[in-house]
Amino acid sequence: MRPIRRSPVSLLTAAVVTVAGAVLALPVAPASAAPVRVMPLGDSITGGPGCWRALLWSRLQATGYTDVDFVGTLPGGGCGLATWDGENEGHGGALAINVANENLLTGWLSTTRPDVVMMHFGTNDIWNRRPVTDILAAYTTLVGQMRASNPAMRILVAQIIPVAPPGCAECQQLTIDLDNAIPGWARSLTTAQSPITVVDHWTGWDPATDTIDGVHQSDAGNQKMADRWYPALTAVLGGVTPTTTTTTTRTTPTTTTTTTRTTPTTTTTTTRTTPTTTTTTTRTTPTTSTRPSTTTTTTSQGPGGCTATFAVSSSWPGGFVASVRVVAGGSAINGWRVTMVLPGGATVANLWNGVATGTSGTVLVNNAVYNGVVPAGQSTEFGFQGTGSAAGTSATCAVA
Repeated sequence: MRPIRRSPVSLLTAAVVTVAGAVLALPVAPASAAPVRVMPLGDSITGGPGCWRALLWSRLQATGYTDVDFVGTLPGGGCGLATWDGENEGHGGALAINVANENLLTGWLSTTRPDVVMMHFGTNDIWNRRPVTDILAAYTTLVGQMRASNPAMRILVAQIIPVAPPGCAECQQLTIDLDNAIPGWARSLTTAQSPITVVDHWTGWDPATDTIDGVHQSDAGNQKMADRWYPALTAVLGGVTPTTTTTTTRTTPTTTTTTTRTTPTTTTTTTRTTPTTTTTTTRTTPTTSTRPSTTTTTTSQGPGGCTATFAVSSSWPGGFVASVRVVAGGSAINGWRVTMVLPGGATVANLWNGVATGTSGTVLVNNAVYNGVVPAGQSTEFGFQGTGSAAGTSATCAVA
């Protein structure tokens, strides 16, 4: 596959850790070769609507990386852009452990055939208090599935953004433990043929300003994520070969970074502290979780309207995580409203990527300020954590 046409990019970036000792250029192919196929993989941080993908795609286009194709079985849309390549595998509410154990990625890979995977995964695992060792084991399974699909897969793995929802005091430390473990895990699996690059999304992240609820990114957070992904992705696309040694210690939101750079060797020592979250969102967090069960109800509107698809991505006794995908009909829509009817005893504990009126019975959800515009045939998504059972929930979409 031919290298991407690009603008010059800095060879030394503190936010990117290349574990293999080298990021390899994609193989050279005839000029008629297809674009490089890049899969964004994860949960609602990546999907729903994951506007960092729109910012990243726009920057790639503006800097000459025009032969890039974002791929996935989920459509994109929204984020204030009329046209952008939004396909992805950002499944709201998904746990990396469940995706790995149920071999879900295998089917997505078979359908989309990516050359590069950008993975930010583990937020819901942390939120469900799953052990770090189990999350890393899931990562290992996912990497094996990626390489079975493409032995030369380039794999970018995020040290995930802080998980700091109210009601989960241990989530911050679990995130620190996971992020501390990722570089060593990556070194143990990286190969010359299929290198793993670790991308630091922790440093400089403030849940108070970079998220809307302690978990899901705000506009400022989306910009930070796009800025962190860009040098890592373009290094893979363009064939930059940095060698980096990284030592990371996380303790309590002050970040001190000491960087000594030579060319092309970078040594980075980073001391991270636990972020302080100021938010009034209330969230009920389960102490245990089960493998996800899915319930889907679809209500269609006319050709110029929209469709709402309700799905439960994970559930446990007394609670669940669900998402609603809004798809525009034959015409673009500029604002939408979803009417959800919850069964008796079920409530919305916390909702993201939308503005809710009511918490039980009939709940109205209007678009957020950034995802109301949806081009014809494309989609956006909101999600929520609920209490009780979701069985029998219906969702209807209307143009606002």
